[in-house]
Amino acid sequence: MTIPAYPSLDEADRRILRLVQADAGLTLQELAERAGLSASPCWRRLKRMQDAGVIRATVALVAPRAVGFATRAMVHVSLLDHTEATIARFDAFVQRSAQVLDCASITGSDDYVLTVVARDPEDLERFLMRELLALGVVRSSTTHFVLRQTKATTALPVD
Repeated sequence: MTIPAYPSLDEADRRILRLVQADAGLTLQELAERAGLSASPCWRRLKRMQDAGVIRATVALVAPRAVGFATRAMVHVSLLDHTEATIARFDAFVQRSAQVLDCASITGSDDYVLTVVARDPEDLERFLMRELLALGVVRSSTTHFVLRQTKATTALPVD
């Protein structure tokens, strides 16, 4: 896998990135004013960063509880083996599962850690038993309920 060549970012680009990470709904005029630029140069910089993949997407962040997801858990997963077929099956499951918000391959005694949302503990149990473990490729899983989230951000430090 090759690492994409991103454009070098100057201070104006970083200001734009900080602003759109905080509020992607700003109009171009608002963004330009807050970044200390006129609209055309701001748009060109924004477009260049989008085209280069620095800005991957513009999304709305939805409050999980507002749409019925009151339960969040971190699920550590160990696979039965590390064959291509097993990994591909697990990765495909993760990609199609809307309840899995995040999946990372990790070092240590487990293979992956998942961030999973559910409507309640029973919904989480259903997901674990009837979906995750039913895959037939999971050796073990350990679930940690999130009691309280003290920080949640998608903003990267672009200083």
